[in-house]
Amino acid sequence: MPDEHARYGGGVTDSVISPVVLVALVVALILILALPKKKVLIPVLLMTFLVPLGQQLYFAGIHLFVLRIVILVGLARALATRSGTERFLAGGWNSVDTAILACTLIEATAVVSLYQESQALINQIAFVWDWLGGYVLLRALVRSEEDVYRATKWLGIIVAVLGAGMIIEQVRLVNVFGLLGGVPLVPEIRDGKIRSQAAFSHSLTAGAFSAASVPLFLLLWKNGRAKYLAAIGVIAATIMTYATQSSTSLLTYGGGLLGLFLWPMRKKMRMVRWGLLCGLVSLHLIMKAPVWFLIARIDLTGSSSGYHRAELINEFINHFSNWWLIGTRDAASWGWDMWDAQNQFVNVGESGGLVAIVFFVLIISRSFAQIGDARKRTDGRTKQWLLWFLGAALFANCVAFFGVNYFDQSRMAWFLLLAMISACTGPILRPRRAPVNAVVSAPVLTSDELPHPSVRL
Repeated sequence: MPDEHARYGGGVTDSVISPVVLVALVVALILILALPKKKVLIPVLLMTFLVPLGQQLYFAGIHLFVLRIVILVGLARALATRSGTERFLAGGWNSVDTAILACTLIEATAVVSLYQESQALINQIAFVWDWLGGYVLLRALVRSEEDVYRATKWLGIIVAVLGAGMIIEQVRLVNVFGLLGGVPLVPEIRDGKIRSQAAFSHSLTAGAFSAASVPLFLLLWKNGRAKYLAAIGVIAATIMTYATQSSTSLLTYGGGLLGLFLWPMRKKMRMVRWGLLCGLVSLHLIMKAPVWFLIARIDLTGSSSGYHRAELINEFINHFSNWWLIGTRDAASWGWDMWDAQNQFVNVGESGGLVAIVFFVLIISRSFAQIGDARKRTDGRTKQWLLWFLGAALFANCVAFFGVNYFDQSRMAWFLLLAMISACTGPILRPRRAPVNAVVSAPVLTSDELPHPSVRL
């Protein structure tokens, strides 16, 4: 099962928290409770992406990661300050929310059913806390287009800090975030290349986060919102992507740019999708190996493990009967390194079975559908550009999913993007209706406006 305790220091039975992080946590919690609601997102983002996930308080067998504490207090603040007429989630509940809820609960239930142990139950309560709690928090905080731009500006600052840390990793072979604890002090070196990770649990997730953020920074530039900060964000994200020395990161970066370049084809996307599907099917029929082994041929850094990614998909398909119902606990026996499910689709399937994958795909497809439907209903070019850039960021994440699963704070960036999409499409797809009990007064006609007796009514 996807043991988050093992990934994030589950063997640790003591608190691992730096005094600096502890002070920052206290300040952040005060700000979350005291700031105006529209600015609560700022300390949440700062603590999410600048604090290593391994920073934790261990109490009564429970790992209280800093991020979990932030999520809990943030949700309490959002609920406590909700007004009577305001929906808790911007735009109300939608199909993406339903898919997220179903996918998370199905995965958690499947893992508990597979292991039938108290530790599995505790693990999956934490999983729901992380995934569902984190998603709901960001959905509650990102409520408008203005919130989208505010969040992106702060992401630019965050990426600049992380990028500076990665430069130090490349030059000095020291991860400054490792000084806090929770991530290695010395970065990983593979085939002579330094794979920087900054505050993230792995270079793969760090690269996916930075690369998928580029379309958002370009959105700031395109709409004239904080151009200098947008330029800093693009430069820092590019540095981060390169410093991770990962083909997945570089492909994610390219996927975001490709999505932007498809703007001239925006009215022919159905043709593009069908063309891509037909092309893949054709290649599958004429290639000696299955079409997913094209991944094995991709090596943009000279040290990539594309063959592992292709073999992972291949074994996942070959062992369909082993996982389709409620996932599996035997993936490690499928072959060499098959325990390392660095593919989001495979990871979801191994955790929750076929139904979980269906709902995960629905999260993506319904998000694209929201963007497409909203773009067709709006005439303003600025609004259309906003939606298209969000779609490019969504596509970039889809590319990343084939090479990494979001097992650390990178998932919060994914939730943030989904929240942005709902906040921007909601007002277009669900225009505000007049209250049911509203009194509509009939127009009063003057004597001059009354119809003439000769006019047949």
